[in-house]
Amino acid sequence: MRFPLIASLVALFSLVEALAVLVQPAAAQSVGPVGLDAPCAAALAARLTDGDDVRVLGCDPAGRGRAVVALGDPATAPNVVVLVPGADIDLATLDDPAHPDKRPFGWARSLYSDAPDTAVVLWVGYPTPQGLGRDAATGRLARAAVPALAEEVAALHDRPVGPPHLTVIGHSYGAVVVTLAAHELAADDLVLLASPGARVDDVAGLHTTARVFAARGPDDWIRFVPHIELGDLGHGADPVDPWFGAVRLPAGDVVGHDGYFRAGTASLAAMAAVVSSGVRS
Repeated sequence: MRFPLIASLVALFSLVEALAVLVQPAAAQSVGPVGLDAPCAAALAARLTDGDDVRVLGCDPAGRGRAVVALGDPATAPNVVVLVPGADIDLATLDDPAHPDKRPFGWARSLYSDAPDTAVVLWVGYPTPQGLGRDAATGRLARAAVPALAEEVAALHDRPVGPPHLTVIGHSYGAVVVTLAAHELAADDLVLLASPGARVDDVAGLHTTARVFAARGPDDWIRFVPHIELGDLGHGADPVDPWFGAVRLPAGDVVGHDGYFRAGTASLAAMAAVVSSGVRS
């Protein structure tokens, strides 16, 4: 009888120890700006260009790879959008020609088509979480991404011809990156899509002068993520809750977790209005 009891106690202590490690904020080395590797950029441009105005602003093949890709010219467009994706997105997975609605480059292309006088910059500038494990449930990778995102947004804002109307859109874990960076972003608008949590209690906690919008589809699985925050585990407050204080965008016709940019949806039309300096809520 003693051996099962001892084994149970060891297992219990191991579980407590593992939980203690998990809830402690873990450090991750901040990522720098995405470099421009010429062969990487040429291959990516050839892969993505389909008769439209694709510009590879950054391409780094190291590790899983990072990239910054623009549709339109962010140096001159009156409106500029920075789209920050979430888990499982990297150089290899940022697009899917067979199913464009399921990947961020397809989302960028949809928004570019619907938003007049707008350049859309897809920023895959950080190592995103892989799967739904520890990295997706904590803020480690999001914190590491903040300096590079802030620098990218500042460069797009502080351009020779004067600043554009600038919107930063975060999807899923990308929305966590955006909320953690909010106080450093030179943005007019922030849009939080399918967010697992904001890591602050309300809009005031973001310490930003930007307008803040949020959306979540009715059957998006992210709605089942508990909005807890235990140390670094969990992302806290839900941006679509009324008390958070964000303007809620229509998303009643969004299907799944990746349907926010699908052609003809109210969510895409609303985002196009926001990034084009208008508001539809």
